[in-house]
Amino acid sequence: MTLITSPESILDITTAAMQSTENERLKTLIISLTTHLHQFVLENQLTELEFEKALQFIVGIGQATGKNTNEVVLAADILGVSSLVSTINNLDLDGGSYAALLGPFWRKNAPLCAWGENISRSNLGGQPIEVRGCIYDEFKKPIAGAIVDVWHSSPVGFYENQDDQQVDMNLRGRFETNERGEFFFTSIRPAGYPVPTNGPCGELLRAQKRHPNRPAHIHFMISKPGYKVLITQVFDSTDTNLDSDPVFGVSKQLVGEYRTDAVSGVCQLNHSFVLQAGEMVFPAPPIP
Repeated sequence: MTLITSPESILDITTAAMQSTENERLKTLIISLTTHLHQFVLENQLTELEFEKALQFIVGIGQATGKNTNEVVLAADILGVSSLVSTINNLDLDGGSYAALLGPFWRKNAPLCAWGENISRSNLGGQPIEVRGCIYDEFKKPIAGAIVDVWHSSPVGFYENQDDQQVDMNLRGRFETNERGEFFFTSIRPAGYPVPTNGPCGELLRAQKRHPNRPAHIHFMISKPGYKVLITQVFDSTDTNLDSDPVFGVSKQLVGEYRTDAVSGVCQLNHSFVLQAGEMVFPAPPIP
């Protein structure tokens, strides 16, 4: 092995040691990551104190991740990486709906619900909302039997796993589309909310003088065998934080019209989605 002769020489020595990696994709990714890390350190002449603080941040997001929070996912979110990966892998090239990041609050196996069922199972007040839509394929044909998994925050911005006032799986549900590809459920209108700020990610946001407040939205995960799983969100067009989402999740195509009926006072959202053909692969749930 060649010995170190300068700071710049360490990269070639390091990547040479990785050449025996059998998995070619792993080899490519690790060498690329190592190259960028070395270039970053050299370009910025990283000090030992800065390096120590960087390691403390990485350790901290791991230690702050637990049953009800995932600080590692949050770190990827607030750095724009989650949104970048989602956009790269879900470009709207074939007429499919725009994707959005999964976020740290999805839970697997939400209750299967009947047509129009109310997923607000705790008495939280708030404005009632009716959500309707249709699921289509790339040829604009309705897809029957698709599963529409939805979850959202409460009127004060808490997901059920964050709030002792909510029953288990509150504001979560799965709905099957009918023969016309339609779905319908009722709930209460969600509020925007701050991402968790009591961990290392909160410290980083404060250091950057960035606010933590996500605009109000409803999460959707839509699936059926033979189609790619669509993970997306529909944002409230009236929210003032649309253009400053701390996790960079808002695109123009994902802003929905949350309209209040003048007679009933009920909020109404109508939003349809297009699935792309492909393999049905679900993400790992960030929390149990």
